[in-house]
Amino acid sequence: MKSQRKTRQRKAIRAAIESAGRPLNAHEILDCAGRDLPDLGIATVYRCLKRLESEDFICRVEIAGQAARYELAGLHHHHHFFCDDCSRVFDVPGCGLAALNAPEGFAVREHEVVLRGLCSECAPATAL
Repeated sequence: MKSQRKTRQRKAIRAAIESAGRPLNAHEILDCAGRDLPDLGIATVYRCLKRLESEDFICRVEIAGQAARYELAGLHHHHHFFCDDCSRVFDVPGCGLAALNAPEGFAVREHEVVLRGLCSECAPATAL
C-alpha cells in the first residue's frame, strides 16, 4: 500500500509541473498536487522534487533571493520573468541575446537572464 501511495503522490506532483506552463516553487506544487491528494505534505514534495531532478525530469530555476522553482527539463533555451508583486515566475520564450559577443579570448558556455517587473495580472491596466 505504501508504494501505491508514493506512486499516486509522484504522479500528482509530476502532473502539477507538467500542467503549470511556468516554473513552480515547492509550495505552488503542493497547492496544485494537493487538490487531488489533500493529505500530501511539503516534505514529500521536496523528496519527490529531488528525485525528479536526479532523473532529469525537471530542472531547477534559481531567482536571486527567492525559493527555487522547478520546470520540465529539456525545454528549448529560454529566460524567465519574475513578478515583483505576486512572486510568480513565467517563461520568456526564445532568446534575443545571440547578438551579444563575449570579450575577445572568452568562451561563453551559457547565459541566464531574469526580467523583473509586474505580470499581466498584477500590472495596472493601461488606458488605450
